[in-house]
Amino acid sequence: MSQYYRATRTKNIYDPESRAPFWLSRSKLDNFLSCPRCFYLDRRLGVGQPPGYPFNLNSAVDSLLKKEFDSYRRKGEPHPLMVEAGIDAIPYKHKDLDTWRDTFKGIRFHHEESNFELSGAIDDLWADKEGKLIVVDYKATAKDGEVSLDAEWQDGYKRQMEIYQWLFRQEGYPVSETGYFVYCNGDKSKERFDAMLSFSIKVIPYTGDDSWVGKSLLDAATCLRTNSVPPRNKDCDYCAYREAAGNALYKAKRSETEG
Repeated sequence: MSQYYRATRTKNIYDPESRAPFWLSRSKLDNFLSCPRCFYLDRRLGVGQPPGYPFNLNSAVDSLLKKEFDSYRRKGEPHPLMVEAGIDAIPYKHKDLDTWRDTFKGIRFHHEESNFELSGAIDDLWADKEGKLIVVDYKATAKDGEVSLDAEWQDGYKRQMEIYQWLFRQEGYPVSETGYFVYCNGDKSKERFDAMLSFSIKVIPYTGDDSWVGKSLLDAATCLRTNSVPPRNKDCDYCAYREAAGNALYKAKRSETEG
């Protein structure tokens, strides 16, 4: 068994008999929405999906954007991108900002009905003239044409922002319905690399609706409390792979015994 699976079998596994709040990250809630079966295998049985490769270039863009916006945060001034987009706000100052940005900490809220402690790590927060917080998420890609939020797979981006908005509202902060994606698009049209990658940056507004979050937490809790594994999700690539691999192994084993 690989080191990855040895590690995840005993870490943060849901116990339906426990009364202690169960930590659930934003990404794990999104996993439940994508496939309850995979979510159950992961958080109840300890068999998580194989980890994806790290997007180090995206992480570098995130880090540099944070440093850039932080320089304007210290001055109490809007970033030029905000001015260009007509956003009447400034980067928000708060003593807990670094904690809220930390992947292993983030902003947390104990949802008593599900007994989940939901967490999410933001990229940035701005504040408008009314004092409302504006949730901001950085995204990086390299594609032809202009970036947008029109693709179906980007629905996960929207849910991500809505969860962040929900978390801050539960903690009592006034939150603007409109958040922003600072979307960086790498320019592939250059004739040479010359150790430099140029980006065009678009600030895209998104009006969130977090009314679904509380119900989804209750549904996820119900999923984990049952002793029955949810049925296979026909739209899930992981479920399809496990079924195909299981059938192939079964046929191979039967051929061995019959041969």
